Amino acid sequence: MLAEPELRGVQTPRLYTAPPTFVSSAAQEAVELAAMAGLDLFPWQQHILDVGMRERADGQWAAFEVAVNVPRQNGKGGIIEARELAGLFLLDERLIIHSAHEFKTSRVAFERVRSLILGHPDLRKRVKRVLSNTTETSIELVSGQKLAFLARSGGSGRGFTGDCNILDEDMILGDDAMGALMPTMSAVPNPQLWYLGSAGIGAPSVQLARLRRRALAAREAGVPDPSLAYFEWSVDPHADECGPDCTEHDSADDPVAWAKANPSLGYLISSEFVRNERASLGTSGIFERERLGVGDYPSDEADTWQVIGEDAWRALADPKSQPEGALSMAIDATPERDYAAIAVAGVWRGGTHVEVIAHQPGMGWIVEKARQLHERHKPRCWVVDAGGPAGSLIQDLADDLGVEIVQPKPRQIADATGQFYDAVVGQAISHLDQPPLAVALAGAQKRPLGDAWAWARRGVGVDISPLVAVTLARWGLGAEVEDERAPILW
Repeated sequence: MLAEPELRGVQTPRLYTAPPTFVSSAAQEAVELAAMAGLDLFPWQQHILDVGMRERADGQWAAFEVAVNVPRQNGKGGIIEARELAGLFLLDERLIIHSAHEFKTSRVAFERVRSLILGHPDLRKRVKRVLSNTTETSIELVSGQKLAFLARSGGSGRGFTGDCNILDEDMILGDDAMGALMPTMSAVPNPQLWYLGSAGIGAPSVQLARLRRRALAAREAGVPDPSLAYFEWSVDPHADECGPDCTEHDSADDPVAWAKANPSLGYLISSEFVRNERASLGTSGIFERERLGVGDYPSDEADTWQVIGEDAWRALADPKSQPEGALSMAIDATPERDYAAIAVAGVWRGGTHVEVIAHQPGMGWIVEKARQLHERHKPRCWVVDAGGPAGSLIQDLADDLGVEIVQPKPRQIADATGQFYDAVVGQAISHLDQPPLAVALAGAQKRPLGDAWAWARRGVGVDISPLVAVTLARWGLGAEVEDERAPILW
């Protein structure tokens, strides 16, 4: 009995838009260069390059932004490598920046493209240096062109102006990274942004959601987006109200749906593997997201102020607010340690005043600033989450200040967050409407902590260290401390 032929993935995306005006494409040369380096591209990958590298009559890219949304392990890395090779060896782009959410992802991409370049003698002889150390990972040509690999989570890409910017892992891409990148591109004669990743994962997928909304709007209106090329391989899943005989939507158990969402099915991914993957992941929704491209995308309304409403927070602003009596101070930092904040809390008119005293880059300034504040204000306590990024400073702070640093347990951190939230709802907090705190609250998310919740530091695309610091500072007003010089006032 003959075996059934392997099912092949659909080479065209389910959701697509592209600028309609162009005169040529640089993709054919890019595909040929990639093949010369040993990288053979599938039709769907070539199609993306063809559309993404289309040029207008004035020589500008037809698409300022190119977004590829495809499930994992389908080969989006090949698209990235072909585009980077073209930028270096065909297009004379002076700086190409490849960034990912985490450095380990950028590192893997660096190793792959380095292997392609150094593996071909004609390309290798044009390389001036390859750097791979703790401060820089890049490939530089004798012409001065450079391909640099960065991690967005560390803020290392701020201030760079790339002719081409590759944003890998775009499902974790928020306003902070885009706000740092977009203004720098105004000085580039012919810039281009490439976004590549898989289905949205909720709140962190802010920029991907915006791109997708534009593509959906273009499809609904029947008018292509003038500056965006968007490609999405996904299925249209059944809804709860679908009947058993529904044919308008896709079933997660249907191999035809697998092929619709995975263009490299039958090439890089086997149907047998997907079938086993489906059985293993069950009905948790992970299979639908990771293999079928069914994402969770924040809406315009859900992008900001999800936990505490903006109107509720702004209503508590008081320019005359100031802490009185016993003070509590707290310190927090971002997971990447690129920003930190010091906050204070004190009594004010029957409620609590909270304020961000300092919010600066890095962490080297914190101990000295804390010493100055301690000498000037003599707070009843300093609070630092030992399990957070600022926990590494606890011993230095204790030695320099000569006091014990209060270190809340996880249960107490949840209590502190809940008390802060309740105080806002009960209008028992006043503040100065400081921008760092407002920005943190606008992007704040919850993370489960036991049966309660705390502020989520990771994956929110915004620096919430000011928010965590004021939350801990407020809690510190009632914390038990060894030095009882200042009484607890309530």
